Amino acid sequence: MLKRAFVAHDPGRMRLRFASRAVLGIGLAVALCGASGHSLVAAITGGLAALLALFTVTDPTVRGQAVTTALLPVVGLPVLTLAAVLHDVPVARDLAFLAVVGAGVYARRWGPRGHSLGVFGFMAYFSAQFLHTVPGQLPELYAAVLLSLVASSVVRFGVWCYERRLAVPVAVALPPGAGGLGRITTRQAVQAALGAGFALAVGQLLSDQRWYWAVGATWWVFVATTSRGEAVVRGFRRFLGTVLGIGLGFAVAVPLHHEPVVAAVVVAMGVFGIFYTAAVSYTWMMLAVTVMASMLYGLLGVLDTDLLVLRVTETAAGALGAVLAVLFVLPVTTHAVTEAWVERALRCVHTCTAEAAARLAGSEDADPPRHVAELEAILGRVRLSLAPLVHPLNPMKARKRRARQVLALLDDCAREVRGLASVAADPEASHDVRLAAACWRVEAAVEALTDAPTVGRDLRLDSATATEPAGAEPVHAHLAHLHALERALLELAVPLRRSGHLPAGT
Repeated sequence: MLKRAFVAHDPGRMRLRFASRAVLGIGLAVALCGASGHSLVAAITGGLAALLALFTVTDPTVRGQAVTTALLPVVGLPVLTLAAVLHDVPVARDLAFLAVVGAGVYARRWGPRGHSLGVFGFMAYFSAQFLHTVPGQLPELYAAVLLSLVASSVVRFGVWCYERRLAVPVAVALPPGAGGLGRITTRQAVQAALGAGFALAVGQLLSDQRWYWAVGATWWVFVATTSRGEAVVRGFRRFLGTVLGIGLGFAVAVPLHHEPVVAAVVVAMGVFGIFYTAAVSYTWMMLAVTVMASMLYGLLGVLDTDLLVLRVTETAAGALGAVLAVLFVLPVTTHAVTEAWVERALRCVHTCTAEAAARLAGSEDADPPRHVAELEAILGRVRLSLAPLVHPLNPMKARKRRARQVLALLDDCAREVRGLASVAADPEASHDVRLAAACWRVEAAVEALTDAPTVGRDLRLDSATATEPAGAEPVHAHLAHLHALERALLELAVPLRRSGHLPAGT
């Protein structure tokens, strides 16, 4: 797990750039807040706003990112005001918090921008509880948030906008076969509100001061998940990361939080760890979050060992609330989501092959590389949806084995499709009728594979026609990609057919 987080492949050093820019942007924001005479509470609020702007804004274009960043205070400042006004009205405060939780999850239906605004709104309310914000502090906090967003934007869009030199990433929406993103976000909004209600009640039994930790743990379980299996795995990883972070907090934050320079360095390292590990390990990201939060509590003068232990119990309560909600309230099954994503991946293989065939036939409009990029994005979602089945703690070994087999074979398909796209760009191969014929066989194999009642019969026929006739000249080297792709599709029939259509889910 440690190797995956810190030694994982980083193409183009994107994670390193992402994390380094975050440290620079957040550091500038906090420094400007300090230079402007803001209090420590305001500086922390501003730093958190900068962190969220740099972390959660993920629109595919730079222009879209700038627009979403500009909209963050439009959502965040009213929510911060609401939290401050209701600070001394516990019942109204709690009900409003649950409403913010539900609305924040529901906003995911509007894509990356809705997700970013939902997270920023939730964290505005959460930070008000974290810092015990009252109405008299609001003018200073408004100024700190706006200044920090400007500072982080200068770094992101001016000083170090590396996205301008990159191709626009492919965005993939949830397939209709899984119920549609709108339907799932509605279910998850209800789940999140009810799970947060459970967490809030238990959290307040544990502490009338730090109960919001439990609500935060529930909220973050729902972020970036779709099915109940994904949510359960995320809840486990959040708890594990918190426990590991608390252990490190005892060793680092407790003895060193009185040293401002050391504390600032540790917080900066925590920020770097959050951004650098987020894409590869949620557990290690949570470790970094926990260490950073522990040091911030030290700077605020409230850190002790009891507080760190309380954070573990509150996190456990929040994770339990999320798990109960996803298991028993309008559950979205892992099987349904996985089935839709795997079928979409197969159909994208079909599209890639058809585009390659069209290019080989002489079409100038065919664009195989674009669809290969889409396939890569879809496979990322397949891996996420299958994560519960391949998790080490999954006791169902047969399902785990089939899920791993599906992932391996889909990776094989992607590799061969990439090779096929490069072959199609070769002008010498464009007139080879054998390549076009092999493309048609692959298309037929995918169509059969996504049509469960005839998978067995049709794929056996395709495997027979894929054989070179006796006495034929040696297969051209370019045909190797297509034959390997055919083999992978044939082998996929076994794990996909064994449980009706796809690996059985939780």
